[in-house]
Amino acid sequence: MTTASRQMKSAARLYAVQALFQMEASGQSAPAVEREFEDFRFGAEIDGEELAEGDVDLFRKLVDDAVNWQAKIDRMTDRALVAKWPIDRIDPTLRALFRAAGAELIEGDAPPKVVITEFVDVAKAFFPDGREPRFVNAVLDHMARDARPDAF
Repeated sequence: MTTASRQMKSAARLYAVQALFQMEASGQSAPAVEREFEDFRFGAEIDGEELAEGDVDLFRKLVDDAVNWQAKIDRMTDRALVAKWPIDRIDPTLRALFRAAGAELIEGDAPPKVVITEFVDVAKAFFPDGREPRFVNAVLDHMARDARPDAF
C-alpha cells in the first residue's frame, strides 16, 4: 500500500468519526452527512489549510456499518468500559470514535492492531494533551478481542 493510500484511509477514519459525531448532534441521516463530507470536506481548503483527501469507499463503509451495527458495537463498547460508565455517559467524540472503530473491527479487512493504532491516532488528533488516547487504546483492545478473538 502506498503512503498516499494509507493517508487517505487515515483521513477516512477521522472523517467517519466526525460524521458520526455530526449525525448524533444534528440528527442528520448517514446519506446526508456522507454527501456533505464528500462535497465540502474531502480536500477542501479552510483558513488556508487544505484538508486531506479521504478514501471515499472506506469512509462510507465505516459510517454505514457503524449505523447498521450500532447496537452490537455499543454492546461491545459497554463490555469494554467500566460498569459505572456506559457508552451513553462518555464524551460524544469518543462514542463516535468507538462506533467507527467497532464498525471496522466487525466488518473491516484491516488487522485489529492496525485498526487500534489508527483510531488511537484519531483520538490524539481530538485530544492531543489528554489521557483519552490511552483510554481509547485499552477499550479498542478489549473490543477487538471481542469482535475477532481468532486474531489474537
